[in-house]
Amino acid sequence: MTSLSSQSPDLKVLIVEDDPNVRLGCEQAIQLAGIPVEGVASAEAALPMIGQDFPGILITDMRLPGMNGLELLKNVILNDPALPVIMITGHGDVTLAVEAMRAGAYDFIPKPFSPEHLVEVVRRALEKRSLTLEVESLRRRLAHREAIEARLIGRSPQIEKVRRLLLDVADTAVDVLILGETGTGKEMVARCLHDLSSRHAANYVALNCGGLPDNLIDSELFGHEAGAFTGAQKRRIGKIEHANGGTLFLDEVESMPMAVQIKLLRVLQERVIERLGSNQLIPVACRVIAATKENLKDLSDKQRFRADLYYRLNVVTIDLPALRDRREDIPLLFEHFMLHAAQQHGRPLPEVSREQLQQLMAHDWPGNVRELRNAAECLVLGLRRDFGRASTAEPREQSLAEAVENFERSLIAAELRRQNGNLARSSEALRIPKTTLHDKIRKYGLQA
Repeated sequence: MTSLSSQSPDLKVLIVEDDPNVRLGCEQAIQLAGIPVEGVASAEAALPMIGQDFPGILITDMRLPGMNGLELLKNVILNDPALPVIMITGHGDVTLAVEAMRAGAYDFIPKPFSPEHLVEVVRRALEKRSLTLEVESLRRRLAHREAIEARLIGRSPQIEKVRRLLLDVADTAVDVLILGETGTGKEMVARCLHDLSSRHAANYVALNCGGLPDNLIDSELFGHEAGAFTGAQKRRIGKIEHANGGTLFLDEVESMPMAVQIKLLRVLQERVIERLGSNQLIPVACRVIAATKENLKDLSDKQRFRADLYYRLNVVTIDLPALRDRREDIPLLFEHFMLHAAQQHGRPLPEVSREQLQQLMAHDWPGNVRELRNAAECLVLGLRRDFGRASTAEPREQSLAEAVENFERSLIAAELRRQNGNLARSSEALRIPKTTLHDKIRKYGLQA
């Protein structure tokens, strides 16, 4: 039989027993079964070790010096009702055992007991605990997923890939580089990374590196002491120090001056800063998320961005797709933005005609999601009805085959959404055989 420790390596057993011989015997029996175990002599010693989602189970003797086993049970159950607690009772303590079960104990073992019986009860309790913790973890993950889907809207494979990666790295300490054209939602992704992490209660500090003169960005990032330069009348805490314990978001990081890049690299490597005009090293523990619309590797090759900083930032990269590369998301995004604009301005929700939808799907959207949001707001306000010639920017050059494929993909995606994924109704509306529609869905990576 496979040991439970090999199935759930993080789960352990905590034993509370004041008799050292009994405690040692229990520990040895459980260790021989391949299960991690730790023993303490009192309830007072055990309580600090048992927090919310304790990764294991508790075994306690009923009779202990100081706080007894029943009081310990009630304390831990109050904090974590799903924690399995096994009570060890003396011969004849039937009344206490019944009271313990009513108070929420998982099981009780009367003395004397065999090592085999102890291990059997422990295994069952650990299996229950493993399932409980797995379900809780899944619930949290689903809650995070729902939160992400409500903010990063779309059903395309490209945006689903972004959501999966975001979920994987959100609650880690790793620094992140976000790549994407203007308007693709880089700051939204940075905010999601912060909100879904254990740092969410701490500061989220954003700085646009391209929005400050070169002579101010140093002071903004690192702060300064009084008298550090002309006009510095008092000490100022910089953005990095203010983000300590939280998240620092650096947008348009490609605009950062070379001299400041060197100092930022030191922060990333050593996690310390020096305010301007000070020699004191200040430890900082913030996560750094950088965003850029440029290819930093190309810039570093041209010596316009430090290569060592690029490689230090490029640990985890989230590449945001342009809106033209996920056209099937346009109807859903546009509807979302119209709903928001209608609520914000107290206007009725307009209907989008088939002709307008075709214009939306065919437009190149050089401003990406930001441009689409502005178009939705204009439609709600009655300022715009035609989306065919909205942009004066030069469209991206496409071959005829690319243009036809993009348009076909957009129409199929829109029809699938209108028919709630029903292939039969969609193929009938599009006037193509069901098998042909199925092949095209696979070709374009769509979801029925």
